[in-house]
Amino acid sequence: MRTYVWDLPTRLFHWLLVVCVVAAFVTAKIGGHLMIWHGRLGLAILGLIVFRIVWGFIGSTYARFATFIRGPAAIRAYLRGEWHGLGHNPLGALSVIALLGILSLQAASGLFANDDIAFEGYLTSLISSEFSSRITGIHQLLEKGLLLLVTLHVGAIIFYARVKKQNLVKAMITGWAAGSPEQSSRGGGTAAAIVALLIAAASVWAASGAWLPEPATPPAEHTAPDF
Repeated sequence: MRTYVWDLPTRLFHWLLVVCVVAAFVTAKIGGHLMIWHGRLGLAILGLIVFRIVWGFIGSTYARFATFIRGPAAIRAYLRGEWHGLGHNPLGALSVIALLGILSLQAASGLFANDDIAFEGYLTSLISSEFSSRITGIHQLLEKGLLLLVTLHVGAIIFYARVKKQNLVKAMITGWAAGSPEQSSRGGGTAAAIVALLIAAASVWAASGAWLPEPATPPAEHTAPDF
């Protein structure tokens, strides 16, 4: 039997985040004119993270933080093989929270970072150049932590596929997993998705610096005519 676990907004969030993170990494490594796209991808990642946080409160059953964030007792039970459930397991929940946290910090720090050449984050003008340089260092350091978490995440997916014979990727594509129909996800819906999208869009607008005043244009220099 099958049960519906992952709703469409959760699945779209997951795969769009994968695409944006990979593209942001590639554009950062290539640099040059692609840094413009790196900044745009950072805004997209920020919007996706905000959407997922909101969806964690108003989304469907297994997308809600209250469903999958559990205490030490649940983690110990899982490690002993005594935990049985749907959605994120207790260790998987820790991975989700860690990834959301480090991506939030990465996207936020990128708003104030610079590459000392031609690219500046959308909100860099709000801070001093010295502080921006410090944040840039943090942004680069977080990249290493993100790569470590992604590696562990992918490793866990391979472990589940090879050892436990559970195809987590397929479930995140189709939304369906093994289980009884009465365990199917409930809640969420169109209205909740619209609310989450509006809040995410507002966060992207604010992070883009569109509300900042236009920089003052320096006065034109007047030179005396030559006679």
